[in-house]
Amino acid sequence: MTALSPQDIRNIYCVGRNYRLHAAELGNAVPESPMIFTKPTHALVPWQGEVGLPGSSGAVHYEAEIVLYVAEPFRPERPLDEQISHFTVGLDLTLRDVQDRLKAKGYPWLEAKGFRNSAAVGNWLPYPGLAELAAKDFSLLINGREAQRGNVKDMVFGFAELAAFIHSRYGLGAGDLIYTGTPAGVGALRSSDELVLQYGGQEVGRGTAVLRP
Repeated sequence: MTALSPQDIRNIYCVGRNYRLHAAELGNAVPESPMIFTKPTHALVPWQGEVGLPGSSGAVHYEAEIVLYVAEPFRPERPLDEQISHFTVGLDLTLRDVQDRLKAKGYPWLEAKGFRNSAAVGNWLPYPGLAELAAKDFSLLINGREAQRGNVKDMVFGFAELAAFIHSRYGLGAGDLIYTGTPAGVGALRSSDELVLQYGGQEVGRGTAVLRP
């Protein structure tokens, strides 16, 4: 499975501040329970070729993370490894200046997190189970330079805890995606930056950011 069509996706759940060093670099406290926000399905885009992003709303930040694809209605009594069919490395793209302004006013983050093409995904890989997935790092290269590297072993809240939390409050079912959080190293994109998504040193996505007025 290399790509998902819009009809394959139901909900896009994202996890904020799930790596301690990332929370620290933005001056945020680590939450006591998972911090969940959503993106509309219109935000989903394969990270391939040229990807248009808003260039007139301040800084567009990259956040690379592991993305899980839920294959069936979630059942908390069953092992999560049996309910995830695929994973990839994706980008939770963020309008950081807009987000800071919204946070200062206590407003929701949708404008900063839910714009078109803000939920990028690489090619989907068969999910091998948590233990095997955690045996390798994921990373992001920008113009050939490593910008981020992470491992799910370093998450504040693990996959099973995230899934149970989302299920208990919002529901979790077949076709849902979970963006599981980003490690430290986030920063602003420039137009024409080439971003390569990797898992275990192998490329799963390559695209060029095009910031448009």
